[in-house]
Formats: sequence, structure tokens, C-alpha cells
Amino acid sequence: MAFIPRPAQRILVADDEAVNLRVLAGFLRDFGHEPVTVSSGDQALELLDGSIGLALLDVLMPGMNGLEVVRRMRRDPVLRDIPVIMVTALSGREERLAAVEAGANDFIAKPIDKTELKVRLDSLLRMKASQDELRHYQTTLEEMVANRTEALHQAVDNLQSMQSSILASQQETVFRLSAAAEYKDDNTASHIKRMSAYSALLARLLRLPEHEAEVILQASPMHDVGKMGVPDAILLKPGKLTLGEWEAMKRHTTIGRNILAGSDSELLQVAEVIAYSHHERWDGTGYPEGLSGEEIPLLGRICAVADVFDALATPRPYKKAFSNEKTLGIMREAQVRGMHFDPEIFALFLDNFDEFLNIQRKFQD
Repeated sequence: MAFIPRPAQRILVADDEAVNLRVLAGFLRDFGHEPVTVSSGDQALELLDGSIGLALLDVLMPGMNGLEVVRRMRRDPVLRDIPVIMVTALSGREERLAAVEAGANDFIAKPIDKTELKVRLDSLLRMKASQDELRHYQTTLEEMVANRTEALHQAVDNLQSMQSSILASQQETVFRLSAAAEYKDDNTASHIKRMSAYSALLARLLRLPEHEAEVILQASPMHDVGKMGVPDAILLKPGKLTLGEWEAMKRHTTIGRNILAGSDSELLQVAEVIAYSHHERWDGTGYPEGLSGEEIPLLGRICAVADVFDALATPRPYKKAFSNEKTLGIMREAQVRGMHFDPEIFALFLDNFDEFLNIQRKFQD
């Protein structure tokens, strides 16, 4: 079943500039919500309670800034599940990464686009509504077990439906975060879809269980999430990177692992392994660990083939897109020269190349 946010939500807005508060409050009223405006982080904490459906926090405020507010919210049992969008006048990746690490769900840059704000609000409020419904069912489930066996079965069915809705919200969040990581790298949502579909196809060709192939499909879009921590000047540089720039670029694998680490979610655990290991090479010349052969996690070996194929066949700031013929030639040469890929996985890729072309055509830019 689909969850629709309540028509009117109380949304807290914290910003030390009066004009920003007026603009955001006007937007929220237009969306049918009730704005609660404050001008400091301290005031935000005073007014935050269970009636607040979402918080819009300015990052830079005198006294307690927005990052500290969200850190304290995540430590408070009453406030920790309130979705938070960080509002910032800056566009640095370091700041966005700090917002994610502090516990923010999303961020939006000033000047704020009204349509973008509505899309982000609606997405987070849908997720919050699903979580609230799930908690409600969990608190009443014990009573239902004692005297209403038939009703219990219905409740379990509803619970499963809600869990599916939460999974769908989680998958949407994964896709949006992946798209955010790819955006400044001059890639598109189609790249994410192609790369994940290629990876899932290789998993099925390896005869992995269908559940594992599906998890790889959903997790592999996060392979380059660590690029949010790489400076734009390096990501968008049209020429060859210097040694120092290349070292900074390679750190996106470690940054990606750190962003995704520590989750109880199977999806994010798989994404963590992929983000960290998809640039390792079979011959040990990859990064970040220089692993070789079967020391490299299977997830990384699968995604390496998918990522290299799409990277070569896709335009990048430093090159035009290569034809499929030239792409295959480069990959074969790399395999002969240095054994870049797992031989079994690469052979399956070549033997079933028409299926990869079908995916490529399906998700054209």
C-alpha cells in the first residue's frame, strides 16, 4: 500500500536570516504545511518535540550550528527519527559529507528552488509516515496476539506490506544518494542503472542465488558514493590528473566505505564492500588495498567488470565515449597485458555480450 503524508505537517525551520525564514515559511504554507520558525540552534532544540514532522536546519548559525543540532537530535530517543534536511549556502563536498555523518537525511543548497524543496520534503515525509505506521503496529501487536488470532494474521500481512514500503523508500534513498555522488562527476542516472543491471546480470550468470543478485542490483549504484568527498576540480578536470590528484581520487573508495560502514542493513553492508573493492585488480595492481585473485571480494570482482565497461563506453570530462568495439578491445588488451579482471567473470561477460548490449540500449542517456 502507498503511504501519503498527512495534509498538514508541523515543520521546524531554523535560520539566522529573517528573509530566509520568510521565504521558507511561505513555501511550506504553499505546500499545505505549518512552519515553526526559529533563528538559532538553541531555539530549535527548545521547540523540537514529537509533533514536528521534519526539520529544515541552516548549517551556519551563530552559537549552536545546524550540524550540532542534528547530532543532538540523533542522541535523543524522542527526536532521533525526525527527518532533517540541511540548508546551506555552501556547495563543498566536505560540508555535505559532514552533514551525512552528523545524521542528516538530505541537504539542499541556497538559493532554494521551490520545486526541489517540495520533492525532497515529500520523499522524506513518506518515509517518516511509513516508519510511524510500523511503530504503531509493533506497539499493539502483543495485545492482538492474546485474543484475536484472525486479526493477528491480518496485522502481519499489513506489517509485511509496510516493510516492503520501507524497503522501497530505502532503495529510493540509495538511488538518490548515488545520483548525488555521480552528479558532479558528469554522469547520469542512466549510468547508475546500467552499471547495477550489468552487475546483477553477472551475478546471475555466476549462478548466485536470486536474492543475492537482487541485493547486488540494489546496492551497486552506491559504488562511487565516496566521490562526494573528492574535490570538484579533480572530478571535473578535463586533462590528466597529477600524482597528487590521482591519490585524492583513489580515496573515494575509502570515503565510500566510511559513509556506508556500521549499518545493520544487508543492502548497505553489500554496498560498503562494493564501494571499497570495485577498483581492485585480479593481478594485484588495483586500489585501495592492492588485493589480488580471490583475495578480492566477489562483489568487487563482479562490479569491476560492469564499471569499467560502462566507464569506457560513456563520455567523461577527460574523454569521449568509446564505441563498444573499441571498449571491448581495450578490456581484452588489459586482460592480456595484466589480468585486470577475474578470468571467469570476464569470460562470462564476453560470452553473453549481447545481453549486456540489451541493457545498454534499454538505459540510454
